[in-house]
Amino acid sequence: MSQPPVSAQSIPAPMGKTIYPEPFAARVKGRSKRKLGDVFGLTNFGVNLTHLQPGSVSALAHSHSKQDEFIYVLEGTPTLVLGDAEFTLNPGDCCGFKAGTGIAHQLINRSEEAVTYLEIGDRTVGDEVEYPNDDLKATFSPQSWILTHKDGRPYNESIETQG
Repeated sequence: MSQPPVSAQSIPAPMGKTIYPEPFAARVKGRSKRKLGDVFGLTNFGVNLTHLQPGSVSALAHSHSKQDEFIYVLEGTPTLVLGDAEFTLNPGDCCGFKAGTGIAHQLINRSEEAVTYLEIGDRTVGDEVEYPNDDLKATFSPQSWILTHKDGRPYNESIETQG
């Protein structure tokens, strides 16, 4: 049986929860995610309703080797950092990030108002995430993200999938 519809606002949204180790975790402390797809048992892709408080970022600038991502802005005016370019987004704007391009991306809330957007991404095992500005690398195994320094030294053994 399928899960009946739910109010997205009823799904918990822990503030600042992240797979990032310190010192990187502090950068997303003003971010909260409602994991909409998880409520329905979706396993091939994730859907998050994400909020960024002023001054917060969506993630470290990153690119995926195998995982496509898509964002759709609902409220606010985040700045999209896409490689060396920056774009101010408005409600109704969207952008997709094709896997394997090596072009890093992130959203930054430089405004005085909260930002709300949908983020959608697949969950391809073996995906590797590169962080060009930080000493961090992530690899998606069947049940967890494995975080290492760029030279392969682990930050942690593994961290449960947080999404």
